[in-house]
Amino acid sequence: MDIEEGGLTVSVPEARDGASEGTGGGVFFNPTQELNRDVTVAVLRAYRDREPRAASYLDAMAASGVRGVRAAAEGYDVTCADVDPDAVELAGENLVANDLDGETVRRDVNALLYDEGPFDVVDLDPYGTPIPFADAALANARNLVCVTATDTAPLCGAHLNSGIRKYGAVPRNTDYHPEMGLRTLISALVRTAARYDKAARPVVSHVSRHYARTYLELESGAQAADSCIDELGYVDNCEDCLWREPTRGLIADPVDACPVCGSDRVLTAGPLWLGPVADADFARAVRERVTDDMGEAKRARKLLGTVARELDTPTHYDQHRLYKEWSEPAIGMDEFVERLRGAGHEASRAHYRGTAVKSTASIPEMREAVLGGDD
Repeated sequence: MDIEEGGLTVSVPEARDGASEGTGGGVFFNPTQELNRDVTVAVLRAYRDREPRAASYLDAMAASGVRGVRAAAEGYDVTCADVDPDAVELAGENLVANDLDGETVRRDVNALLYDEGPFDVVDLDPYGTPIPFADAALANARNLVCVTATDTAPLCGAHLNSGIRKYGAVPRNTDYHPEMGLRTLISALVRTAARYDKAARPVVSHVSRHYARTYLELESGAQAADSCIDELGYVDNCEDCLWREPTRGLIADPVDACPVCGSDRVLTAGPLWLGPVADADFARAVRERVTDDMGEAKRARKLLGTVARELDTPTHYDQHRLYKEWSEPAIGMDEFVERLRGAGHEASRAHYRGTAVKSTASIPEMREAVLGGDD
């Protein structure tokens, strides 16, 4: 069937529910990933201003080719790769149908990257974990690596052993599990890039529905890679009073008991990425490149606006969980944030869910700020 997306018309297989584009049984198209693709196009537009020399773009798991077609429409020199011959044929037809130049190849993307790289921008949107493709992508990209991960249960610690195996970290299933997943993913990618003496810094990241997405800008050099490694560390989290504390460094020193309530139910997660998950100025620039011809323009602008304003410190709190601990009825989120700020604390909403909040205040300080004389 033909669909219109971003002002282009592309032919795709009959839509079906699923995790992502890529392998997983025939040529696959997921309409629920339109937000992901709209943000990708806005990133490509904004990145051209940031790095005008970036020209070549690899759609590493092309499937129907819609992502590559949209990148080609933005003027990028596009290569669409897939191991499925039907996908390669369809991607080529979609480029031709929109009068766009681009190459389509039937290749394993790891082999392609080592044989034909480097590419300025490499986009990984696999079915499940991107880790089998991370080494090739980070070793053979010049400027930007865009990564989607749809295996959120391992990333967030819900499937703990799978997360440990795939990501070389111990993720924990916490109240802030979407952020746990994103920081686990970025940590694994940063450590992978460092093996090639490259720094990989996230310039935009978001968690939406069933996936995490991050855009990593690369910088070559051992010193730059070391500075990224310095942003890794661990988070201790009390399951009873919700206290948590991030600690930088690759040698874990978990606490035996919560220093606030004395509970021994403390989980330690890591190594996680503890640095910013986005560059606020770049996120604002990406938001400005969202256009009304995008089907998810409204959601993309709201998402990117929240990402740009979000405090860059780990981790967020679930406001409803806090009020449950306090045995009080919750107030509106905007009022909650304003009360924290009025008490002298930094605070912002976070994009991970509607009730996510970040603040420099401790939980007792938050309680005092928002309840105060209500006790």
